[in-house]
Amino acid sequence: MPTELPYAADAEVSLSFDELDVLRLQYEKEVEAGHITVQTKFNYAWGLVKSPVREDQVEGVRLLQGTHNIRILAIRKDQKPLMAEIYRAEPARRRECLYYLALGHYKMGNYEDSKKFNGLLLEKEPTNLQAHSLQTLVDKRLARDGYIGMALAGGAAAIGTVLLAGLIRRATRK
Repeated sequence: MPTELPYAADAEVSLSFDELDVLRLQYEKEVEAGHITVQTKFNYAWGLVKSPVREDQVEGVRLLQGTHNIRILAIRKDQKPLMAEIYRAEPARRRECLYYLALGHYKMGNYEDSKKFNGLLLEKEPTNLQAHSLQTLVDKRLARDGYIGMALAGGAAAIGTVLLAGLIRRATRK
């Protein structure tokens, strides 16, 4: 099943601050009105995830997951809660939500969470080229971090060995 969404590498391109402001203003307008459409919420979350600013990325992931706090105290009884998770509230958005949750976690450096969400997407759509592209990026980062971790552990072991040898040498001289 081909996808119309951009490949993961293309998703690294950020929105301009002006473009993100348009999405933010629409979102805030709907918050003030007491009714946020799923489309507006998704668009704003998407723009935040694509932002180069980490705080924006965190906020975008929170919106997608439904853990974002809105500054509205009262909700009319005839409305659904404003923070119904997009993934659950809109089945047609599940594929996109999984992808942008995976992308958001990737951009924040949460590679295991990224891999988890991307894996869920690949279970639903095994031929999704965008998800495979993101999986490659995540795997490369995990491997790089693994190599860095091994190098740090090796360096710490070498320093520990030198210090231990120095202590032993000092103890045998006395």
